[in-house]
Amino acid sequence: MGNGSDEHIIEAIGRTRIVIRDGRVVEVGEPQISDCPLAKRFAYPIPAITRDAIKANIEHRIEAFGMCTPDREVCDRREFVGFGASELLSFGLLSGLIDAAVLVCDGAGTVIATKPAMAQGIGGRMSGLVKTSPHKSVMDRIERDGGIVLDRQHARIDQLAGVALAVAEGYRNIAVTVENPRIAQTIRRIHPDTFIFAVHGTGLSRDEAEMLVTASDLVTSCASRTIRDSAGAGALLQAGITIPIFAMTQKGKLLILEKIRQSDEQVLVKPTRLPALGDNQPRPLV
Repeated sequence: MGNGSDEHIIEAIGRTRIVIRDGRVVEVGEPQISDCPLAKRFAYPIPAITRDAIKANIEHRIEAFGMCTPDREVCDRREFVGFGASELLSFGLLSGLIDAAVLVCDGAGTVIATKPAMAQGIGGRMSGLVKTSPHKSVMDRIERDGGIVLDRQHARIDQLAGVALAVAEGYRNIAVTVENPRIAQTIRRIHPDTFIFAVHGTGLSRDEAEMLVTASDLVTSCASRTIRDSAGAGALLQAGITIPIFAMTQKGKLLILEKIRQSDEQVLVKPTRLPALGDNQPRPLV
């Protein structure tokens, strides 16, 4: 592709709007937050969230694994965050608690992953994909490794249609990542048994956060004050204290507890009122 037709828009690292065209970062907006503990642990760390640091990080991703290019790698087995969305969904596929994960991938749009390495390879390296352009080689790679692409022609992002496709393909224990509160509510209404994982909640209003939390099984808090307030009040379980993951249902709680059960890592279990937050939070919470 050329002449500007290969365009990808993402929101990442403080919900900053980033535009990538033909493999080059051409636009970096203003970040909504100035400090994030998770960003300091990236493969290419961001000690302070500035536009220059964000640009350098995204350029590293393009170079390291081909993000937003035809060379995009789609499989990876490395865990980046213990209780991240991709790590939990990858574990769900590995353990059999879910049999299909509806995700969003640059170069492909909405896809169905059925193997743990693909859920990790796609989701662990991408957050907040707003728009993408189709890359045939990326979609071929996904399908060769057992995944399903919703729309090869346009790389459409449509999580509701992705869940419907997974149902039509015969999958029954389906998980989906969702950031839009109304889409989450619609999926819950039409496909009530779907495992909904709410992601990318930074900047949501109180009403939007409440809608998203109510419809979801698991919710990642990102840098959102409203998610911490809305999810924490009714959560059955919280994983992590810096950027917590909240389990809103028994299904969400089971997935986290089963991952803990099968892990050899030391874990502290303590009944307490939620949310339980550490001092090292993203700043500011928005």
